[in-house]
Amino acid sequence: MKVEIWSDVMCPFCYIGKRKFEKALNEFPDKNNIEIIWKSFQLDPTTVTDPSISTIDHLAQKKGWSKEQASETTAHVTNIAKQVGLNFHFDKAVVANSFDAHRVSHLAKKYGKQNELEEKLFSAYFTEGKNTADHATLLQIAADIGLNKAEVNELLIGELYTEEVEKDIYEAQQVGVRGVPFFVLDRKYAVSGAQEPDTFLEALTKSYEDYKKEHPLEVLQNNTDNTCGPDGCEI
Repeated sequence: MKVEIWSDVMCPFCYIGKRKFEKALNEFPDKNNIEIIWKSFQLDPTTVTDPSISTIDHLAQKKGWSKEQASETTAHVTNIAKQVGLNFHFDKAVVANSFDAHRVSHLAKKYGKQNELEEKLFSAYFTEGKNTADHATLLQIAADIGLNKAEVNELLIGELYTEEVEKDIYEAQQVGVRGVPFFVLDRKYAVSGAQEPDTFLEALTKSYEDYKKEHPLEVLQNNTDNTCGPDGCEI
């Protein structure tokens, strides 16, 4: 069963929501039958990458807040992150446009490494203070999870996966995404925001029950069972 997650690299609650969802998934008995797909979303497509300005100053300017207000808000979010084992450092975070990072995520999906890449991107932005729009940084992050540097470089200097990112963003509008993280389970159920693990677990359970009804397991048999059970083996 597919779980699609719309998120943005620069969204703190997307990283927090990832941790809470992972906790629920670890408690879900059929977790091995769940396929996670990360979908692109940009909180602010007009963001200009600027390592010279702090994320706190940028937030204050964008919201029309004082620097003190921005600092208080980021401190509050940092405390929420700590509750799920994450260490945020907004004082080091680099203001960066996320479009290219999303393109690399689509490449990672091709090789079944999308979840690993998303984790690395979140960590780079919120914990390590790396510029997640910088091509050298993206190349290294991709290489760290086993992607081919030459292929990633070719992507970054060209337009590969641009249409896929734009399609995800358009699709978000169609399914009613107004904020991220936004979790869509089997295209039937949705969970908006970094909800508690119990909420995610309930959604997984309900959606998977429906999924099994629509995709019953078909057992193929022949004249011999060749199986073993409590009473012995059938040959």
